[in-house]
Amino acid sequence: MKAEYDFANGNRGAIVPNKGKTRISIFIDNAILDVFRTRAAAAGTGYQTMMNEALKRFLAQEDTSCIDCSDTSTAVFASHGEGWPSQTFTG
Repeated sequence: MKAEYDFANGNRGAIVPNKGKTRISIFIDNAILDVFRTRAAAAGTGYQTMMNEALKRFLAQEDTSCIDCSDTSTAVFASHGEGWPSQTFTG
């Protein structure tokens, strides 16, 4: 190992660019994140992948006007069952 390295011509960022995806930082309710992490672990997949799939299904729905996102904490956990999170929950 060298004593010193020269990064003067280096580039910041991922070594291999991730095409088709963008890294973001968002705030998610703790309860929502806990459910995704638990379900993802049980399914043997990543929770971010599962969240991405849930968002895709949500956007694919023809009528999303019935979804009330103002208070999902009680609605999501009161009725999450088979098929969650593909089900529609209202507050």
